[in-house]
Amino acid sequence: MARIIAVANQKGGVGKTTTAVNLAAALAQMPQRVLLVDLDAQGNATMGSGIDKRTVEASSCDVLLEEVLAEDAIIKSEEGYDLIPGNTDLTAAELELMDEQYREQRLKRALDGLRDRYDYIIIDCPPALSLLTLNALTAADGVLVPMQCEYYALEGLSSLIETINALKAKLNPALQIEGIVRTMYDVRNNLGNAVSADLVEHFGDAILNTVVPRNVRLAEAPSHGQSILRYDRASRGGIAYLGLAGEIVRRDHARKTKAKTKDTA
Repeated sequence: MARIIAVANQKGGVGKTTTAVNLAAALAQMPQRVLLVDLDAQGNATMGSGIDKRTVEASSCDVLLEEVLAEDAIIKSEEGYDLIPGNTDLTAAELELMDEQYREQRLKRALDGLRDRYDYIIIDCPPALSLLTLNALTAADGVLVPMQCEYYALEGLSSLIETINALKAKLNPALQIEGIVRTMYDVRNNLGNAVSADLVEHFGDAILNTVVPRNVRLAEAPSHGQSILRYDRASRGGIAYLGLAGEIVRRDHARKTKAKTKDTA
């Protein structure tokens, strides 16, 4: 049964898509059965997976509008994971869904039938708390929050957590914070170090141990339509995302073991 993880942060430029693509690739190499869902109209996760978003026959837009079954929109990537691509059609989908009943549950219904086929389903969300993001959070078991260690990012994180808590109360009581991952981190930056310390103090175990450094090779990989693991596995970025995947799997295993122990107690 797949664990569905939404990679979300309403602030742009924090490494959200980079995290979604590279986490999917790293999990696939473990190996885990992985599906990446591109729910961002920019289609960057699709392009970063080596798929041309302009030529796909079916996309996440078609899935949300229930014109195509989720399984029929899946494309095999060369990175070892499956992909439901996204493109600019998602902007139109959001408008069309605005007046529909149960519009926040379209993605959940679409993915429920795929849970037995995968170990992890990763959803790349748009950089906004939009209807598309609400669909992702309603479908997800956990939210992975990439964030830069800077002052404004802290404010954005507070807003996101408020949204998650409100959504738990109304649409998805089981939703959890999968973790907060520090991205584009530079140990030479005093402000970054201070914000990182504040995060650990305030959010404790929610802060993942893995830190993704600011890395040129990591920034170059998407322009080649590759994950960092295919482009330069031995780079600091590659090592970081392999570490992140391992940490996610270990946490998931610990969570399942705890739940099993509780059920048998």
